[in-house]
Amino acid sequence: MNDSESLWLSLRTKLTHYDIRLGTATAQDYIYDPKHIAFVAARYKFAHKMMAGLDRVIEVGCGDAFGAPILAQVVNELICLDIDKEQLRDNAVRLAPFKNIRFQYWDFREKAYQERVDGICLIDVIEHIYPNEESQFMGNLVGSLKLHGVALFGTPNSTAEQYSSPHSRVGHVNLKDHKTLRALLMAHFHNVFLFSMSDEVLHTGFYPMAHYLWALCASPKQD
Repeated sequence: MNDSESLWLSLRTKLTHYDIRLGTATAQDYIYDPKHIAFVAARYKFAHKMMAGLDRVIEVGCGDAFGAPILAQVVNELICLDIDKEQLRDNAVRLAPFKNIRFQYWDFREKAYQERVDGICLIDVIEHIYPNEESQFMGNLVGSLKLHGVALFGTPNSTAEQYSSPHSRVGHVNLKDHKTLRALLMAHFHNVFLFSMSDEVLHTGFYPMAHYLWALCASPKQD
């Protein structure tokens, strides 16, 4: 006799148990705004598609590394860099099962990475870099890419700032709209392709009405 409960239990009890802990920022989202986790996951899914097949990729400003496993699934090696040493130590413990991810302190305001890589990904980073630091930061990013490397930038649209939380506004010191984002990146790359995102939906719609902006950049302008 068929029994749905027995069927389900027979499947569930065969699953491997992983004791995974959320990072600080993601845990805050889970308690206070759990839907935001879906938005962040969708951003990393897009990055996953754009970085697929690359050998060595840097994620700049990895934070609590919620999305790192999504990126690591499609690259040979993911190097997660940040300027928060305490967070990096916690990440290394929590994400130890992912053998192709490594965590390292690095400050792109100071210097380019020690070796050139195939791809660089920045999700929710550029808006936290003060304008007076931007030029040096960008120059060092470009100097960390191989000749035919690619870079992906994701950032909130300045036109959506009126809807952001007070906490976000404090941290967003360098918001861009589609024009200023393109202008910044065209100074450093030969090719820049812009996309929009609203919640978890990627599109090519009217830029001022998008909550989030993406720029896929190719062929860095290097001396």
